[in-house]
Order: sequence, then C-alpha cells, then structure tokens
Amino acid sequence: MNPRAPLDLPVKGHYCRRMNRRFVFWMLLVTGVALLPFRSPAPLIYVPGEGWYYEPYGQNAKWQRTRAKDQLDVAEQAFKSAKYSLALRAAHRVLRVWPLSDYAPHAQYLVGRCLEATGKDEAAFNAYQNIIEKYPKSTEYEDVLWRQYAIANLYLHGQWFKLWGYIPLYPSMDQTATMFSKIVDNGPYSDVAPHAQLRIGAARELGRDYAEAVKAYATAADRYHDQPVIAADALYREGITYYKQAATAEYDQSTASQAIAAFSDFITLFPDDKRVLRAQWAISKLKAVQVRGNFEIAQFYEKSRKWAGAVVYYNEVLQLDPNSPYASQARQRIESLKPRLQAPAS
Repeated sequence: MNPRAPLDLPVKGHYCRRMNRRFVFWMLLVTGVALLPFRSPAPLIYVPGEGWYYEPYGQNAKWQRTRAKDQLDVAEQAFKSAKYSLALRAAHRVLRVWPLSDYAPHAQYLVGRCLEATGKDEAAFNAYQNIIEKYPKSTEYEDVLWRQYAIANLYLHGQWFKLWGYIPLYPSMDQTATMFSKIVDNGPYSDVAPHAQLRIGAARELGRDYAEAVKAYATAADRYHDQPVIAADALYREGITYYKQAATAEYDQSTASQAIAAFSDFITLFPDDKRVLRAQWAISKLKAVQVRGNFEIAQFYEKSRKWAGAVVYYNEVLQLDPNSPYASQARQRIESLKPRLQAPAS
C-alpha cells in the first residue's frame, strides 16, 4: 500500500471543488454578459496593409453619414483641420460601406494622406498602392506615384522600417529597392519612373548588391535613353558600381573591363558632363587594376610552371600600359622565360 495515498485524496477533492466553483462563476459571468444589451465601447477594425484602429463609441452620430459624398466631406474637412484620426475613420467608412462608389478612390487617397501626415510611412505607401491596384483610373494617380517616391526616399536615406507601424526595427535597402520597383511597375513611363529606376540602383548599391545595382542602372540608361539627364546619370553610376565591384574582386578582369566600357560610353555620349574628368580618372585607375591583375595571373601561371600562359599575361601587362611600374618587371620575366619556351618538352 502506498503510504501517501490517504493524503492525496483530500487534496484532489479540494482541487475539484475549486474547479467546479470557478466553472460556475465563469458560466454565470458569460450568461450575464450575453443577457446585457451589446454595446462595444471601441470597435476594433483591421485594414490590410495598415493594421488595427478603433472607432470610439459615442461619437458615431457626430461623424457618420448616410451618403457616400457626405461621409467623404466629413473626411475632407477633418483632414483640412488636421484631425487625422477622425479623417481616417470617415474615409475608411466610405471604403467599407460604399466600396464601389465614385467617392472611394478619393477616400483611399485621404487614407494615405492621413497615414503619411502621422508618420506611418510604410502604411501610407501601402494605402497609395491600393489606389494603383484598385482604382487605376483615379485622377490622383500621378500624385500618388510621387508620394510613394517621396516615402521610399525616406528609407533610402536611412529611415527604419517599423513593427506594427510604431516600433523601429531596422533599415533595409532590399525593402527600399522593392518600394522603388513597385513605383516603376505602377507607371514605367510616368514622370517619376526614371527617377525611381535610378533609386533602385542606389538602394542596391548602398546594400552592396553591386550586381543588381548594375542591372538597375543599365535598365535606366537603356529605357530612358531619350532623357539625357537620366541616361547620363545611369551610365555614370553603372561605371561607379562596376568600379566598386572591381575593387572587391580577385583576378576578375571582366568587372574592370565592364567598368571601363561604361565610363567610355558615358564620356562618348555626354562629353560636356562635369563628371567626365572623374570618369577619365576612374578609367586610369581601373587600367592600373587590370595591369596588376594580369601581372598576378602571370605570376600564378609561372609558379605553376605553365610558361606559355605566364608569357601571355605578362604581354597583356605591356599592352595595357607599357609605362606602368609592372611593365619593366613583365619584360624581365618574359626574357627569363624565353629559354623555357624554346626548350623541347621532356
């Protein structure tokens, strides 16, 4: 027999009685609440892309209207008076009650303006995106694109993305580039699109994703070649990005060559641009990188006893820049390797 069994029984019975009393209490409470008239003090409403917000009870009669136009008027007047919370509630009500009315696009626009005015930038961007996707014929389409562009620029310059619109988490050049990409997709031939395309490259460049940055700049130069300011900036930035990429690559001569090609196109197409001197300086530096790279490859082949390959790359050094510091060494190495090249293979 277990000597603790007699002690366990009273404890277990006491616990069961407590559980029964709690169950009865909660049942009475739920029943009482169910019998009372239901009046929510603050209905909680979720809006995709924006989050949750409250509609305080007791104020409905003051701002709710029975017609879409009248409800939109309430939203507009509240916005003009900087009563953004009220304007947001009124605009959202237009969208919920009259989603297909002619007033819905402007109501959605006011939602974005309210969120933007209160510093909820990412939510504002998403609200404006809703206009693009749901109301593509909106008269505010172009303005919406520029407002999205202004918001994305905030993140490009270091603003942090927030959790639930309130808690700063991190800066992200990847998410910023995605924002600019959406703007370009929304209107690839709008006035804002060329600038947004350049900013895709800038965001990728800041995130050190040089390959994607080059693609973005090349797209801008090609797609907007008829806009000299955009095309010139795109070509120059493409060269700069290749230059940065070349500085991190070991034995990768193709990157330096691509940078030189981009800078050369820039100088040829835009000879009067004030950045031509910097492009020429960059080309000289890149050629120095190429010379060094070819010399190092030649040394690698020589150490591997691949004499013909070594001579090829030493000659490449001379062709790229016969006056470089590496040129004299390359000539010496070629002379010293000639007997090995002429010797019969064993």
